[in-house]
Amino acid sequence: MDGIGICVVAAVLWSGCPYQFQQLGEFSLSTHRRSSSHQSSDAGFLLDTVKLGRRPGSMRTVERTIQSPNRIGLDLIAIEAGADIDLDLRLEAVSEGVLVTGNVHAPTKGECSRCLEPFADTVDIYLTELFAYPDSTTEETTEEGEVYAVEDDEIDLEPVIVDAVGLALPLQPLCSDDCLGLCSECGIRLAIAESGHGHDILDPRWAGLAAKFGVESNTSENLVITEAEEK
Repeated sequence: MDGIGICVVAAVLWSGCPYQFQQLGEFSLSTHRRSSSHQSSDAGFLLDTVKLGRRPGSMRTVERTIQSPNRIGLDLIAIEAGADIDLDLRLEAVSEGVLVTGNVHAPTKGECSRCLEPFADTVDIYLTELFAYPDSTTEETTEEGEVYAVEDDEIDLEPVIVDAVGLALPLQPLCSDDCLGLCSECGIRLAIAESGHGHDILDPRWAGLAAKFGVESNTSENLVITEAEEK
């Protein structure tokens, strides 16, 4: 049988059951719509909750390394843009939303608040955060901004991590706990200064006389305040 004959037979067969053809078409279309209604964005800071479901107690783990899209932190110390952020998280469905717990680890770069030298460190954070469902009592009874929300079946971790990093990092970071800082007179780093580094302090009562005669504080024992005198 040639191609024309096959087409004719097929048309005759289907013409006798238009209802079946119509139902088949509707089924195919609806299936396509269901499969394409949710575009998964389970990458980066976004976590897809569709696979988790809403049954309380269901869990899902997420382990991934993402690159920080921006600088995250404080003026003197932060996670630099492009740095790797390691996520080791657990998502648990609860009655009011999705509970996210786990660890966040990332390298940091900063400037010592004592000696002003650049240094590298790390930050480790343990997250415990509830993301409320849009139709939950928690979401409806709390003011905007007080609780994070599940939006379009997704969780956005970026604002959570930004807030947590800001709280975890020190306002006055140090390159080391025993950093000596800078000399208050000449500004040299005391860590690299000679042993016993110091400066004679001119007695302010003699400052005018010293300036008149061009006497330097380190050449006149009579015009300086010794450590013993200060005590």
